[in-house]
Amino acid sequence: MGTPLDSGTRTREDDRTARVALMRMAEAGDPVMGRLIAWCGPRQALEQVRRGSLDPDFATKENELAERSRRRSDLARLVAAWAARYTDPDADLALGRERGARLIIPGDSEWPTQLDDLGDARPFGLWLDGQANLRFACLRSVAIVGARAATPYGVQVAAQLGSELSIRGWTVVSGGAYGIDAAAHRGALAGGSPTVVTLACGVDECYPRAHEDLFRVVRSQGVVVSEWPPGAHPTRPRFLVRNRVIAALSRGTIVVQAAARSGALNTATHAAGLNRHLMAVPGPITAVTSEGCHMLIRSGKAVCVTSHEEVIDLVGSIGADLAPERRGPIRPRDELNDETRRVLEAVPARGGAGPAVIAVAAGVDLTTAIGCLGGLAAAGFVEPVARGWRLRRQADLQGRGDHAR
Repeated sequence: MGTPLDSGTRTREDDRTARVALMRMAEAGDPVMGRLIAWCGPRQALEQVRRGSLDPDFATKENELAERSRRRSDLARLVAAWAARYTDPDADLALGRERGARLIIPGDSEWPTQLDDLGDARPFGLWLDGQANLRFACLRSVAIVGARAATPYGVQVAAQLGSELSIRGWTVVSGGAYGIDAAAHRGALAGGSPTVVTLACGVDECYPRAHEDLFRVVRSQGVVVSEWPPGAHPTRPRFLVRNRVIAALSRGTIVVQAAARSGALNTATHAAGLNRHLMAVPGPITAVTSEGCHMLIRSGKAVCVTSHEEVIDLVGSIGADLAPERRGPIRPRDELNDETRRVLEAVPARGGAGPAVIAVAAGVDLTTAIGCLGGLAAAGFVEPVARGWRLRRQADLQGRGDHAR
C-alpha cells in the first residue's frame, strides 16, 4: 500500500501529464481553458474535454460571462475543437526529455509566481531548456523589446542596456527576434547574468534560424522558455500571445525602438495591464522606429529612460537603487562665491583693465575687487598686465564657458 507521500507524488505527476495534454489541445493563453482548469483542476478538465461534456455549472457561468461581456460563446464547438487536437501526452514528455527540455507547472519550485498575475491567461505550463533556474533568474528581471528592423542606434542602446543591467545582476527577458531582442540578449550574455528567451515555438526549434548560435549560448548561461510543446512551429498569433509572458516575468518592460504599429507595443500593453513599470527610450523624431516610443512617452503610459541607472531606479528596491542625479561637468569656477565670480566675469580676455574699472563692472567696492583679483590670480584665473588685469588664456577657454569674451 502506498504512503500518503507516494499518493501525493502520483497526483502531482498526473496533473503534470494532464497539463501536457491540455497544452496541445488549447492554444496558449486561452482564458476559457484557464478558467476550466481553475474550476476543476487539470485532470478533471482533460476528462471533461475528452468526453465532450463540460460541468453544467461551469458551462452556465461561462455563458453568463459571455453575455455580460457581449461576446459570442459556443462552448460545444470549442470543446469539440479541443478534443480533436488530443495527442498522447507521454509522447510529448518523452520527446522533451530526449531533446533536453524540462516541463514546469504552477506549484513547482521553479515556477515564477509572478505569472499568476495573468489570471485566466496564465500559462498551463512552461517548457524550459537551459542551465538557469527560471524562478531565481526572474526575481530581478527586466524585459527589453523593440523593432526587428532596428537601426544601429537602437541596436547599440539595447546591447548597452542589456550589458549594464546584466553586470549589476539583472536578468534580461526578451523574445529572441532580430534587431532589439537579439542585441539585448547579446548584451546580457556579455554582462554575465542569465538571460531568458521567450519563444513562440517549441524550445527545440530555432526561430529565427540565424540565431542558432545565440540560443546555444543562452542555454548555457540562461534559459529558453515556451508554452508550446517540443516540435511546435511558430505562427503569427503565437508571437502576440507569448508577449504577455515576457511582460509578466519581468518587473518592468523597456521599449527601445518601435514603429506606430509594432509587436513591441503589444508587449507594452500587457506590461501596463499587469501594473508593471513601462519605460521607453527616446530617439530621433525623424525615425519611424521611434514613433511608438514617443507615443508611449507623450501619452504618459511610459517613463522616458536613457540609462540603466534610470531603469534600476524604477524597478529596483525603494531607496536602495536610486539613480544618481545627472549634472554637467564641474569646472573650477563653479567653486567660486558670487562676488568672486562677478569680478571674474568683469575681467577682460584681451588688453587689460584696472581694479577700479573691474570693480564698477562687477558691482563691488574697490577693496573687494582687489581682494578677489588676488585670489583669482593665485588660483590661475587672471594675470597682471601693463594695463591692469586680464584673463589667463586657459581661464578664458575653460572658466568662462559660453560667456567668454
